[in-house]
Amino acid sequence: MTAALANPLLATPARALPRAVAIIGAGTIGPDIGYYLKSALPGLKLFLVDVSQKAVDSALLRFQEYSKKAVARGKMSEADAAAVTSNLVGTLDYADIAGCDWVIEAATENLALKRKIFAQIEAVVRPDALITSNTSSLPAAQIFSALKHQQRATVTHFFAPAWRNPAVEVIAWEKTDPAVVEYLRWVFCITGKVPLVTADVACFMLDRIFDNWCNESALLLDRATAAEIDSVAAEFVHAGPFFVLNLARGNPIITETNTLQAEMEGSHYDPAPIFRSVDTWVTVPPGRKVDVAAGTAKAIRERLLGILFSQSVDIVDRKIGDPADLDLGCRLALGFKHGPLDLMRNLGEPTSGRALMRLREERRGMPMPQRPFAAYQGFLRHILVDDLDGVKVITLRRPEAMNALHDEMNDEILSVIRRFEQKPEVKGFVITGYGTRAFCAGADIGRFVDMLGDAPASAQYARDCSRLLVHLDQMKKPVVAALNGMALGGGLELAMRCHAIVALKRAWLQLPEVTLGIVPGIGAMVVPYRRWPHATATFNAMLRQAERLKAARAHELGIVSGLADDYPSLIAMAAARVRELANNIAPIGDAPVAVGIEPAEARSAGGQVLSRECIEIMEQAIREAAAAPSFAAALEAGYRAFGRSACTEAAREGITSFKEKRPADFSRTK
Repeated sequence: MTAALANPLLATPARALPRAVAIIGAGTIGPDIGYYLKSALPGLKLFLVDVSQKAVDSALLRFQEYSKKAVARGKMSEADAAAVTSNLVGTLDYADIAGCDWVIEAATENLALKRKIFAQIEAVVRPDALITSNTSSLPAAQIFSALKHQQRATVTHFFAPAWRNPAVEVIAWEKTDPAVVEYLRWVFCITGKVPLVTADVACFMLDRIFDNWCNESALLLDRATAAEIDSVAAEFVHAGPFFVLNLARGNPIITETNTLQAEMEGSHYDPAPIFRSVDTWVTVPPGRKVDVAAGTAKAIRERLLGILFSQSVDIVDRKIGDPADLDLGCRLALGFKHGPLDLMRNLGEPTSGRALMRLREERRGMPMPQRPFAAYQGFLRHILVDDLDGVKVITLRRPEAMNALHDEMNDEILSVIRRFEQKPEVKGFVITGYGTRAFCAGADIGRFVDMLGDAPASAQYARDCSRLLVHLDQMKKPVVAALNGMALGGGLELAMRCHAIVALKRAWLQLPEVTLGIVPGIGAMVVPYRRWPHATATFNAMLRQAERLKAARAHELGIVSGLADDYPSLIAMAAARVRELANNIAPIGDAPVAVGIEPAEARSAGGQVLSRECIEIMEQAIREAAAAPSFAAALEAGYRAFGRSACTEAAREGITSFKEKRPADFSRTK
């Protein structure tokens, strides 16, 4: 399924954000959906509706408990917690929800019950109020068949825990107004979710993966234990199928969903009979394994891969979902370490093919690829591309990493620019980030970890990571960075190499590398001094003390050329700037520049003790780059400095602490 706009926030919906929402079903997932909405939209009036007063009371109590925990962990202020727990109404009476803008049904997976609920909802709400169901498997065409106003109804399928899991499927069924789908995508994206559009088929997209992954695991119990299967599955997922089934009490769910899929698509989807006789599985938790005989492990591995690839190619072949959404959704919602199509690519055609052939032999009827292997790999995985009147908008989409850069994302951006930069109808490019939090939170450490202690390899790594930036330096068509949130490290270095920067007023910029014991190696010690020489003191503080720069101050300094209040205004401003810069791009100069570097304490703006050795490497590189006779020579000074910093004790401590998610301790380093 392909949406009109790849980036949901580029839409300009006719509806405003909802002011009142009702959730039908105060049991397991309903209150979690409500808590997510109230956290994102604190002023929202939220109704929790159920047939049981006990369930309503328990749901209201859950809001109090969640908010208290968030405050205790520093995730939420007392004021925000008060807002989240206010304007909550628990009720048994559908008449109370008459004024709601949106009603979300989150009741039991029972078709007759859902139809009864929707009849009650439609009897009281306005004709233009949105109605959605959180069903994980029932097609929209079935559950909404009796509605009078079907165009305002669809499925919005959340994943547990709904207050934290960012994925949500939005079903585009034939009777839904496309504007409703676009509106829901916009609402979800602006409130921190990642909406994935799917077709209206049984189990939609992600539950086809999860349910059949679990069902196949149960069918393998004739040759292995649950603990053995979970141990083999740990290669691909953060938690094995039986461990997850225990957490979710999911045995009846798999029986229900696979029975539905079997009824609609064939008996090969029949649920494993054992699900009806077992309540809890004896297995191992994530991080632990049991020994598995080699032959057994091979059989389990190939069958699990086979069912994963079978369902994935079927989703792509039948256009149930977008390939990039499939991979992203499997990582976000289901805990896969790699998306299934990425896994196919990484394992290669022979290994993937063997797994599919084994499945075909042992599980007759399961879908098989309808196209050559390579046909399932030709898509952009980490960026979205839209066209706004001849301006290509490239959106960095790695929400699980706050849009951090890595090699593949860099190559995708570069491939899109190369594809369009020679086309006369394309005026230029805008680069922005997905969602409302981050433009780009830096660059993934990636393979740099293996280069610690090797200066030449680390310097070459910096050169390799600069291939996109060097291309931007040489472009004839303008590229404008639109900062929709924080721009950190390598993300800020990308923005600085664009030909102009615009930003939301609440955005901020930072170069935090020094807090990891390394120097920024792909231009931050060079570019700002040549583009904005009047702001030398600001960049000295950003580089040596990791000082944050707010967008408003960056605008005063001329680093940011425009400020916007909201996302649509930001993108419109960026597109206008592209047109202004046509045939008027000023290259970064070759002439040496002056930098005034005064002695500074080896301490960050936040008070963290820093490595004096790292700061000295940085200061030397800034001076060397400033005095270089050409921009290219200045960049080389930065690459070499990055290599030197990779050989320090501080770099090893900084990178290790980052991986271990603890503050770096530079007290025992130079």
